[in-house]
Parts: sequence; C-alpha cells; structure tokens
Amino acid sequence: MGRSRLTAATAALAAVAACVGCGTDGGASGGGPGEDGGGGAVEAVLTPDSVDRGAVQRASVGERERRGGQAVELRGAGSETEPASGPATAASAADGISPGAPTDAEVRAELRQARRQLARFRTFLGTTAYLQTGPRARVLPDGTAVAPDDAPEPVKRIIQAGNAIAKFPYKWGGGHGAWRDDGYDCSGSVSFALAGAGLLDSPLTSGGFMDWGAAGPGEWVTIYTNPGHIFMIVAGLRFDTSGRGRAGTRWQEAPRSTAGFVVRSVPGL
Repeated sequence: MGRSRLTAATAALAAVAACVGCGTDGGASGGGPGEDGGGGAVEAVLTPDSVDRGAVQRASVGERERRGGQAVELRGAGSETEPASGPATAASAADGISPGAPTDAEVRAELRQARRQLARFRTFLGTTAYLQTGPRARVLPDGTAVAPDDAPEPVKRIIQAGNAIAKFPYKWGGGHGAWRDDGYDCSGSVSFALAGAGLLDSPLTSGGFMDWGAAGPGEWVTIYTNPGHIFMIVAGLRFDTSGRGRAGTRWQEAPRSTAGFVVRSVPGL
C-alpha cells in the first residue's frame, strides 16, 4: 500500500511539473496562463481527495509527445528498503560464522556442564545396579555389577547389596555376628545380598541354605550350596568368594563346577 501511494504521488508531481512547463511554453508562444501550447485547457491532475490518475497519465503522454518522446525515468521511487547489514552481521559474514551461532563462552559452558553430567553418571554406575545391560548382568571394570533393566526389582536389590560388599576381604565367620562387618565369608556374603532385597531376616550358614527356599534352579537367582561352601548365580553372574578375579570382586562372569552342590532358588525368582 505504501509503495502504491508513493508511486502515484511521484507520477502526480511529474505531471504537475509537465503542466507548469506547458504553461510556460504557452505564454512564450502567445497563449495565456493555464493553456498548453496548442491553446487547449490543461486538465486538473489533483483533486481535494486524491490524485486523478487518468489525468496524470494523459498529461504525461502529452508532455512526452511535445518534447519529442523524451522521458525522465525516476529510479528507486517506492522501492522496498533492504535490511541494513550491521557491524555484527558483516563481521559474522567475514568470519564465516552463521548469525545466531553460540559464542565460544557459551560452547565452553556447555562442555563444562556435559563433563559434570558425565561425572555424575560415572558415580551412578559405581553405586547402583539400575542400568540396562541386555539379557544378563555384567561386571564393570571397578568390580561392581549392573543388572538388566527388565530384571525384577528384588534381583536388582540383590545386585545392589552385593555391590556394597563385593570387594570386602574374605573373613571366616564374617557377616554372621552382625550384618555390618569388615569382611564376609561365603555364606555371610550370600546372606547379606539376599537380606538387601528383604529375602532373609538373619544370616545362614552354607549348611542352613541346603533346605532354604525352593528346590531346583530359579529363573533369575540360583543358589549352589553344600556343608562347606555356597555361591549363587544372579542374572547370569556368579557371586562367589572363591576364584575372585579382576578387581578382587565377588562378582564373576566365568562359570565353575556345580558338582556336589545342592541347588536351591528363591520362590518366584
């Protein structure tokens, strides 16, 4: 709308100038004011309300014919203003940086935040068993275990409790006088892990586990016991005080012989 009004106004001014020229030429040739060179009356091009576009066009054509077809071209009248490029935009273009890109300070701040989140995640891995790892649990380099995400909640709690003592030293009778001890034997270790899931009220010896729970292997937890030793398999990992491998942990991925052991399980697991 602004462009149309500016174009019309420009044309009107050109027509008025043409008409003034006509009156001057007419006076020189004997014509009176308000007459063209041929003695005809000049059409009004302006009205109180608007520009008479038809009169403007006719006056412009007549002026070009009178001057031998010469015309004056007005460039840029009514053209849209292009957005100015400020110093920041020009500098960004010169450096090849897209407008709106983050600054170096913002990038460094994001990196610091990412490092803090990674540190918290590493701490999380070292203290909990709640992490998806596939169809079976696995042992981390620090000797703790992580449970499958789809494992039942008691299984995750067994692993979490086992992590708490996974690297404690072997101590004969450890874990039987009190749940908290500075070392645990085989049955004390298994008892502590099961108690962490609320499955055992007080520690049992390896012989005491021979008729505990249900007979046969379980889907998630299987206990192998005899009068001299006990270990259990939890989500595919062996929790055992013998044969401790890397990081001196009770969690082990390698199997062992089960000959001479009674097989028991946790009902429902």
